[in-house]
Amino acid sequence: MSKNLKNGNIGAFMRRASVPLMFIIICAFCIPISGLSPSYLVNEIVTRMGRNAFLILSLLIPIMAGMGLNFGMTLGAMAGEIGLILVSDWQIIGIPGMVLAMIISIPISMLLGLFCGKILNMAKGREMITSYIISYFMNGAYQLVVLYMMGSIIPIKHTNIKLPRGYGIRNTVSLLTMRQKLDNLIPLTIKGVKIPVMTFIVIGVLCLFIIWFRRTKLGQDMRAVGQDMAVARDAGINVERTRIISIMMSTVLAGIGMIIYLQNMGNIATYSSHSQIGMFCIAALLVGGASVEKASIGNVFLGVILFHLMFIVAPKAGAYITGDSMIGEYFRVFVSYAVITVALVMYETNKRRAKSLEGAQLQAEQEAEDEV
Repeated sequence: MSKNLKNGNIGAFMRRASVPLMFIIICAFCIPISGLSPSYLVNEIVTRMGRNAFLILSLLIPIMAGMGLNFGMTLGAMAGEIGLILVSDWQIIGIPGMVLAMIISIPISMLLGLFCGKILNMAKGREMITSYIISYFMNGAYQLVVLYMMGSIIPIKHTNIKLPRGYGIRNTVSLLTMRQKLDNLIPLTIKGVKIPVMTFIVIGVLCLFIIWFRRTKLGQDMRAVGQDMAVARDAGINVERTRIISIMMSTVLAGIGMIIYLQNMGNIATYSSHSQIGMFCIAALLVGGASVEKASIGNVFLGVILFHLMFIVAPKAGAYITGDSMIGEYFRVFVSYAVITVALVMYETNKRRAKSLEGAQLQAEQEAEDEV
């Protein structure tokens, strides 16, 4: 019996950790083939962790509230981009420009989060697909604002960010005046590896906030709602309000995270920067071992390391094996979508298995009562 129990525990662990293990195997295979040096890989991973971790951490709160993977984080990314475009036009540079862009993005993110949360409350049980479609819908509204309203209704003074016709924003907006200003605020290089200390401090503060928030009354309410909405409602928790707050918090954090991401990149691809950000952040979180209903801070950092390590080495390994680096590019895009698909299928399979076991247990109890 103990042997069966042990085998069952191993099997359960393998099911939970199947995605991280798959990526560990892929990276272990590709790293030697790619020919990239360990110092280069470490430098790239540290850079990408500083660039992406804040964005991925913004996904944790909706998961805690039982709303699954928030594809609507794209709405916050759009708010962050609008803040940066306005700050670029006002020519406020460096850290003050970043802070002002964050301040501008927060009320926009809150409004978009409120809108998204209200719609998701109408689609309980279908939050992920609904938030995914909302992000497409709001992308159209963002295009309308940036392509037509900026310069015609919203004042834009400088021609270097406007289209030649006099309104609308160019495809690319330069952020050279604030490029890596946060990353370089506290310079530190160890054995050739550049460490963005201030960025990691900001990420660390968010991690501490999430740990503290889980213990607050609102955090406990979100966990209760995530476990069972009916029980939470019977306990006097305003379920709809709690769910809306979780989406608003996620959207605000995503807006701030997008500003941190873009200051590292040094430019804004005005019409496409936000389009895939939700997909890649969610894929990285799932690669770290998270699920639709459970995710931790550890999953975030493990996911960044494994997912982006694959992103770095796959093109080089593909070029070495096939002679065409585009194979690696196609492979990593394919994997990012495949990971989300596999995670959703596993989630649904585990949910059905749990319901089946629960039904079998109830039937066994009923049969025992009938015998008595």
